[in-house]
Amino acid sequence: MSIWDGRFSEKMNPDFEIFNRSFETDQRLVLEDIQGSLAYAKALQKIDILTMKELKNIVDGLNEIRTEITNQPALLKESVDEDIHSYVENSLVKKIGPTGLKLHTGRSRNEQVSVDTRLFVKKKINETKQRLKDLMSELIKSARVHEELVIPGYTHLRKAQPVLLSHYFLAYFEMFLRDYQRFDESFQRTDSSPLGSGALAGCSFPIDRKFLAEKLGFSEITHNSLDAVSDRDYILDFLFSASTTLVHLSRLAEDLIIFSTPEFGWIILSDKVTTGSSLLPQKKNPDALELIRGKSSRLIGNLSTLLILLKGTPLTYNKDLQDDKELLFNSSDTVLECLHISKIIIETMEIDSKAVKKALNDDSIFATDIADYLVRKGVPFRSAHKITGSIVLECEQKKIKLSELSLDRYKTYSLLFEDDIFKLFTLNNSINSHSVVGGTSHDRVKGELARAEKRLKHLIIQEFKK
Repeated sequence: MSIWDGRFSEKMNPDFEIFNRSFETDQRLVLEDIQGSLAYAKALQKIDILTMKELKNIVDGLNEIRTEITNQPALLKESVDEDIHSYVENSLVKKIGPTGLKLHTGRSRNEQVSVDTRLFVKKKINETKQRLKDLMSELIKSARVHEELVIPGYTHLRKAQPVLLSHYFLAYFEMFLRDYQRFDESFQRTDSSPLGSGALAGCSFPIDRKFLAEKLGFSEITHNSLDAVSDRDYILDFLFSASTTLVHLSRLAEDLIIFSTPEFGWIILSDKVTTGSSLLPQKKNPDALELIRGKSSRLIGNLSTLLILLKGTPLTYNKDLQDDKELLFNSSDTVLECLHISKIIIETMEIDSKAVKKALNDDSIFATDIADYLVRKGVPFRSAHKITGSIVLECEQKKIKLSELSLDRYKTYSLLFEDDIFKLFTLNNSINSHSVVGGTSHDRVKGELARAEKRLKHLIIQEFKK
């Protein structure tokens, strides 16, 4: 029996019934739907729609359903209900009889789905923030272990300047810290209760909306019933935050794929996160990293799909919104999974310092130091850049290093070159010349590493206080 049978004289076409049904997707919201129903039942009793006895019967029935589903999730597969809201209501009526029909007084599925998805999003934000903290902690550990190791830094995948590996790890720490902050901000915008908004005009009974919000753990209530039942910005926020996190994970994955190739050999990926080939015995493939890189496109697609879905929907609720949950569930599962696997990759990989040092044999990475040397002696930077470029070209043509060019040859380019030019060709001097805040000098990175540890500890303390 449908929950709106009184209005219709014909049965629904069976093909459309299947097409219309969302239970296979939104059954994941069963616990959230029960949570919302428990709070709503108590609010109905406060305004004497339910007696205390009826409230007890409803609460006992809902708790019984929750226990059964928790212990036997397979029970959901037996349902023929249209959606999770109908399932909970019909299950309650089967258990306690006609009293269960009172629960929907003044309430609409339009507001129920908003309540359920907001509760779900809040839960997933907290889980994602924890996974982000775990990954950031692992990056800090790796930075500490390799605090002094110098690697070539790249632009356009060409060697640019030397940087500390710890500085590199901290770059991703900063990205994931911003992701954490984005999810935190998203949580605040999700943390408003729409319950009591009705189908669109607000509840026609004097329901205590603040009481409902408190019972459901929301910090405030929504203030426009039309917006409350049609708003999906909080899901957009979550999808955007998740997509951005996956973009950062994808960039990290791409770096690690490159650095772990035999051509680089800086990183040795663990057997725990790699696979072999069905044909090529020598292969050790970075499948975990490639999967993360690939899954980022799916989350970007989910975000784009919801944006496009929402752009043409008039106020208030429209059935188009049924498709938001599949996008939400897929993105939440994927971001949690990819963060977890990324942590495992970082904590199990090894750094081959010999391979890294070999990559530093090409001292063209000191070219900017030569230009800066001339600038410090009064040469305009553009002129210093041109002189240095000519020196690099000569060394390339002669197939020698910058440090192997004689002082006499240097002086043909500028009489300002002295013996001290050769002091530039040491990694520590180059690294420590970048001592501005945010730079890669040893002292700066040491300070930033301590700062990162402090910031992560602060996040942990903040969450503990909540």
